[in-house]
Amino acid sequence: MWARSHVTRANREGGAVRDPAGRGLGGRPEGVRVVPRLGPQPLWWGKLESRVGPQRAMKVLLLTALGALFFTYYWDDNFDPASLQGARVLLTGASAGVGEELAYHYARLGSHLVLTAYTEALLQKVVGNCRKLGAPKVFYIAADMASPEAPEHVVQFALDKLGGLDYLVLNHVGGAPAGTRGRSAQATRGLLQAPPSSESRPRPGLPLRPVTRGRRLQVNLLSYVQLTSRALPSLTDSKGSLVVVSSLLGRVPTSFSAPYSAAKFALDGFFGSLRRELDVQDVDVAITMCVLGLRDRAPAAEGVRGVTRAEAAPGPRAALAVIRGGATRASGVFFPRRCRLLCLLRRWLPRPRAWFIRQDLNVSAAAAA
Repeated sequence: MWARSHVTRANREGGAVRDPAGRGLGGRPEGVRVVPRLGPQPLWWGKLESRVGPQRAMKVLLLTALGALFFTYYWDDNFDPASLQGARVLLTGASAGVGEELAYHYARLGSHLVLTAYTEALLQKVVGNCRKLGAPKVFYIAADMASPEAPEHVVQFALDKLGGLDYLVLNHVGGAPAGTRGRSAQATRGLLQAPPSSESRPRPGLPLRPVTRGRRLQVNLLSYVQLTSRALPSLTDSKGSLVVVSSLLGRVPTSFSAPYSAAKFALDGFFGSLRRELDVQDVDVAITMCVLGLRDRAPAAEGVRGVTRAEAAPGPRAALAVIRGGATRASGVFFPRRCRLLCLLRRWLPRPRAWFIRQDLNVSAAAAA
């Protein structure tokens, strides 16, 4: 009876609980305060507090709340497939890999398409499949993005055929994303002068074109800037979206990928800065950066076979993730989802130890190749 009345009075007055001997309740020395409870506590909180203690219970509650906020922010999906019906889309790199899958998804959704890539024969095959899948309008133009004149020509062709643009999807790439140690050194020099390859050979009926300096840099970076600059006025008029298909190597550098990572990091910096400039100027054009990991059916999967232990993700699912992100005007897309975690880990561990890198890398195979 004494304890209950004194505890009640002490909690009401905010003072310490003392017995007649001057000691606190439960044998506590004088001066130790009893923290009052703020109102009735739920039954589940009492059980949690009794098991792990009040401080740890508060940490668990805080982490749970943060997890719920994270889930709500990043997993909110208001994708409406009907919004892409009749949308005017210019898609680069559409002849193979994730670009081909993007074309097929857009065709199923009823978008009007202009497809471009280097190889005309592959483009014709993709165009035929898109028409079978129900695309109302499909046009194509074969172009070599290593030529400084090609980006403007491609965008003008799309504007003439579609009357404007709602989506510019940049997906083309030049050069292998990764390779062995020796190939990586050669490719680094290729940023300034690339060796002749199958891509640099002229198509039948065209005059011989010498290999130009900075070919890969032109394809992987400068052509993106040129296409964006030329298409931005039309996207501004339509309040459209700019979708950039990038790579995990543009956020998390790894071994044997120096030239490719350099170009992708540059893309991330350019479009991140452009997004802020458009926001400041109140230009309603969304920019969606798509960070994709290794995909099956992609040339990159063959280039790193036996070198990396990373599993390739399905290409059609990666393409659908890109389309959903662009349609919902998301600022970023990560596929597979573990790519987001890897990007966060890089901030926490900017210089990972060699042991950590070797978990996804077959170093002996890379050195022997």
